[in-house]
Amino acid sequence: MIDIVAVLRNQDDYTKNRNYWKYLKAKLKKEGSELVSTTTQLKLLANDGKRYLTDMLDYNGIIALGKQFPSKNANRFIEWFTYSPESIDGKSKTKAYALFETAFVDNIEVGTANGLQQIHAYIFGGLYDFAGQIRTKNIAKGGYRFEHAQYLNKTLLQIDQMPETNLEEIVEKYVAMNKAHPFMEGNGRSTRIWLDLMLKKQLKCCIDWSKISKANYMNAMIISSVDSSVLQELLKKALTSEINSREMYMKGIDYSYYYEEN
Repeated sequence: MIDIVAVLRNQDDYTKNRNYWKYLKAKLKKEGSELVSTTTQLKLLANDGKRYLTDMLDYNGIIALGKQFPSKNANRFIEWFTYSPESIDGKSKTKAYALFETAFVDNIEVGTANGLQQIHAYIFGGLYDFAGQIRTKNIAKGGYRFEHAQYLNKTLLQIDQMPETNLEEIVEKYVAMNKAHPFMEGNGRSTRIWLDLMLKKQLKCCIDWSKISKANYMNAMIISSVDSSVLQELLKKALTSEINSREMYMKGIDYSYYYEEN
């Protein structure tokens, strides 16, 4: 219990976490919370070599405890704790990892909408019935409306014609594709791979995504709808020549999925 409280509070001090749990436990007990009634005490070995009764929770109890902490840190913990390789995210991430090892990656059209569809179909095939298919419905996120479905095919043809000979042009093309958001789900994860393939082919480099924080990336993407210079500078500082590094690719997938967490 106290270990989990420490994570949820982002607090390293054991005494403070123990005292906080004692306060929270009393408060929940007074409210008649089922969380407290399901807490089980087990004797665990302590640093002094003795065994002490320690509050424990099962899987559902841990999730219930996490919901007592309305913070982004708690939300990330719950997402991590409930993550399963059998979920859509888990399975698609495994397929995204595998893309690096296959010959298929060498046959993807670089810098085209069709190439992006190939990536999306590979990652989400068998998971979404619309994998690789251009959406026919309108979508929005955070109040921003992406390209109207009625004009999407025309817009994608225009994006295909955009140049990609230098970093500025490639970023502009990436931004244009993000504004289009051609799929119902999975746009960001597919398009970041699409971006790296353009960079590898045209500039012999890729992004070290571990150098870009989620907050900075999301902020730059929001601003890019009117000004792509912030995103361009952010990506420029994270460029690496390690285009054949398996570790760099895998790390990129990890960060790509991290960016999509709520």
